[in-house]
Amino acid sequence: MPTAPHDAAFDALMMPFKTGQIDWSGPVLFLRARAGAVLPGLGADGLVVTQPFFPEAKRLQRLGLTWQDEDALPAAAFARVLVLPPRQREEARALLARACQAVAADGVVVCAAANDEGGRARAADLQRLAGAIQSIGKHHCRVCWTVPGARFDPGLLSDWVQADAPRQVESPAVPGGAFLTRPGVFAWDRVDPASALLAQALPTGLSGRVADFGAGWGYLALQVLARCPGVTTLELFEADARALALAERNLAAAARARGVTVHTHWHDVTAGVAAGFDAIVCNPPFHALGRGERPEIGRAFIRAAAQALRQGGELWLVANRHLPYEEALGQGFGQVRCLLQQDGYKVVQAVKA
Repeated sequence: MPTAPHDAAFDALMMPFKTGQIDWSGPVLFLRARAGAVLPGLGADGLVVTQPFFPEAKRLQRLGLTWQDEDALPAAAFARVLVLPPRQREEARALLARACQAVAADGVVVCAAANDEGGRARAADLQRLAGAIQSIGKHHCRVCWTVPGARFDPGLLSDWVQADAPRQVESPAVPGGAFLTRPGVFAWDRVDPASALLAQALPTGLSGRVADFGAGWGYLALQVLARCPGVTTLELFEADARALALAERNLAAAARARGVTVHTHWHDVTAGVAAGFDAIVCNPPFHALGRGERPEIGRAFIRAAAQALRQGGELWLVANRHLPYEEALGQGFGQVRCLLQQDGYKVVQAVKA
């Protein structure tokens, strides 16, 4: 995959340190850290990080940084807490609340986000939690930070730390009538229409060892379990650890009832997957951590599927109709059929020659 684009939000996060408005003091916690997280004056021993997105997590792991579960942070333990919040409001608010709980009494919480990713909204959220804050704009981003000794609103803190907690959503489109989800995962509060279209097209004859590439909270895997009695093993590959944890719980009862073995993998499919699958279902992502379209991700999913399928194995794929996947499909598969085009999506069946 090509090198990730320039990280303006990370550069903005560093500005108050570069200008001397905040000094480095340890220990430091970095929530949703990204690959630039070798911070000035800090070695690996002085930095604790969280990151649920596997490609970034792998890069951070290579730096030897200390890992922390984002949902189980120690209270009042860090002199500096840095945050690169996501765009989704409830998830971002929960992350800011956890940052405020984790910072020491005389510490500082620092947050940055691109203007078109909710930068001003996050600054307003931090101000609601902490009262007085300082804020500057840089690199088309907004960076803001609390004053040492800030007194956080206890009621708001308690509410927001639960803002992205897992919850049940009722849906007749899901086998069983409901699914477990949480804000911030893909299509968290609904069934994605592209995935629903693929589910309608799936044949009942899929059998043996089947994989779901980019499984999310488990919708397509649930449909495979419900529709395909010949499936014996189902393996889910997903880069978002938060979504994968939900998928494990969403599939548990149906898998037990069917006697199907389910394995989940926190993994970057673009890095390749071990071979041996009889079929793969896939609604490939075409965004990474930013909002810009990245069709090369989908093409990498297709290449990984071609390598992972046995001879004669089938890929069942749905994608936005405009995405340029045809060349990758033609290179990796002997037979390619576009079975359906509807509502801006295309459903493709590809057979490995």
